[in-house]
Amino acid sequence: MIETQDAKKVVEVIGNNLIGVSHDSNSFAKLPDSFWGYFARGHDKKGTFGVIVTYSEDGKDVDELISMYEKWAEKNKTKTE
Repeated sequence: MIETQDAKKVVEVIGNNLIGVSHDSNSFAKLPDSFWGYFARGHDKKGTFGVIVTYSEDGKDVDELISMYEKWAEKNKTKTE
């Protein structure tokens, strides 16, 4: 199980990274007209983490991506006894 402080640190790193991305207009150059995503991956001494930020003018795109993730997470989650 992930420890509280580890989870807090992961979210802090992701948040700080996203703030940096948001302050750089070049991060958003040449975006598609209706759908885009930001993907990042990082790690610490204990594990790896990732973040996906998606925007679409058609909410169905975002719902489908979340559904795909939920199916993957359900299939791959750690089994506890």
